[in-house]
Amino acid sequence: MDDELLTPAQVETLARAAHARQTDKAGRPYAEHLAAVAEGVREGGGDDEQIAAAWLHDAVEDDALSEEWLTAAALTPRTKAIVRALTRRPGEPPEAYADRILATPGALLVKRADLAHNADPARLAVLDEATRKRLTEKYTRMRALLGQGESGEAEER
Repeated sequence: MDDELLTPAQVETLARAAHARQTDKAGRPYAEHLAAVAEGVREGGGDDEQIAAAWLHDAVEDDALSEEWLTAAALTPRTKAIVRALTRRPGEPPEAYADRILATPGALLVKRADLAHNADPARLAVLDEATRKRLTEKYTRMRALLGQGESGEAEER
């Protein structure tokens, strides 16, 4: 069955195509964010399933791909579980979102890479002050809920 699964390169191509018309808050192509998250997962020791999830982590949430697509996709159950864990639900409290990430094997590394790129000072610097402040507070709170300090490193427990 493994040879029927999408390869990492195929997942990247699919994610880039799905988000092709999308830009981030600074107006940059959204695929740049996906590539940075995937690279962060790779650098953090993530495996192919986590790297695939990194490429797809916002696809369902952003309506770039549907939940039905994800269900039918030639991906491992673990990759699908990570993507679902990282998909915020409308009206969902941050605590419930963080709990789901922490409860899903492999998801925390992907979310840490996502937060690291989102909170990159160079990325935030191009935003207006109010947006930069709001996002910085949001990312700091999520890091705390995930047991990370300001730097993104896991805190001692």
